[in-house]
Amino acid sequence: MKTNGKEIHPSIKIGNRRVGDGHPVFVIAEIGINHNGSLDTAKRLIDGAVLAGADAVKFQTRTPELCVPRDQWDIERDTPWGRMTYIDYRHRVEFTKADYAEIDRHCRERNILWLTSCWDESAVDFMEQFSLPCYKAASASLTDIPLLKKMKSTGRPLIISTGMSTLEEIRAAVDALGTDNLLIAHSTSSYPCPPGDLNLRMIHTLKALYPQCPIGYSGHEVGLATTWAAVSLGATFVERHITLDRAMWGSDQAASVEISGLIRLVSNIRDIERAMGDGIKKVTATEMAQRKKLRRVESAAALPN
Repeated sequence: MKTNGKEIHPSIKIGNRRVGDGHPVFVIAEIGINHNGSLDTAKRLIDGAVLAGADAVKFQTRTPELCVPRDQWDIERDTPWGRMTYIDYRHRVEFTKADYAEIDRHCRERNILWLTSCWDESAVDFMEQFSLPCYKAASASLTDIPLLKKMKSTGRPLIISTGMSTLEEIRAAVDALGTDNLLIAHSTSSYPCPPGDLNLRMIHTLKALYPQCPIGYSGHEVGLATTWAAVSLGATFVERHITLDRAMWGSDQAASVEISGLIRLVSNIRDIERAMGDGIKKVTATEMAQRKKLRRVESAAALPN
C-alpha cells in the first residue's frame, strides 16, 4: 500500500508484538480443544509452545447450549470418560472461569500470549474478563456477522479465518467489519488437508484485495513444508494446531503438530525470515574470501568500499 508515493506496511499490535509485513512472523500454536478438558494437558502444551518459541497459544471457547443443535444434545457417544450425551461431552471439554484464570497465570509466568476463538456471543462476554490481546474467528464463523461484530466491538484486534468460504463471503465479512484492527488468515478447512487443496497463492490474492490488513495462514495439513511455503509467500502470521501426541483422542489431533515438530516449524520460519533478505544484490562479507580465492578475472566494476 502506498501513501504519498511511499510504501506503507500496515501492522497491528497484538500484546507486545507487531504483526505485519516487515515484522517477524507471529506464530500461533493452536491448542484448541486438544487439551480434552485437562488443565494439566493445556499447561504442558503451553510449555511446549514456549519451548518452541511460539508467540501465542490459542484455545476455543463455546457455550455448549448455543453451539450444539438441540436435536444433538441427547445423542450418546463413546468418549475417554465413558459413554455420555453429546451435550455432556461438550461441557466436559470446556474450561471454567477458574481454569482460564490458571491458564492466564501460567501464560503470564512463561511470557507467552494467549487468545481464543469464541464460537458464540455469550462466549465473548465470558472471555472479556481476561483482557485478551486479540480474538480469532474460526472459519465456521465467517458468515456469523453478529458474532464477528461482537468480537470487533471489544476494541481488540480480530483475526478472521477464511476456510470453507467463498470470496463473496470473505468480502461480506470484511465489508461488515471494516479493515481497521483486522487480520485475515487464508485457510482450507479439511482435517487433515491434502496439499493439493491448500491453494497457498490465495495469500497473494488476499494481500492484493486487502493491503490495509496483515494477511496470514492457518494450516491443517500434515507436515511442515507447506507452512514454510506460506511464510515465503508473505504470510505475516501462521497458526497450526499442536498436540502432545497425534494418536490422542479427539477430532483435531491427527491434523496437529507435535511439540518436536513445532520446534522445527518455528526455528525454520526464523531461518526463512533471515534468508529472505532485502532484494538488493551485494557481495556479502562471507563471500569475499571465496571471491579472492576463486575469481581469476576481476570485473571493471569496482566493489564498494
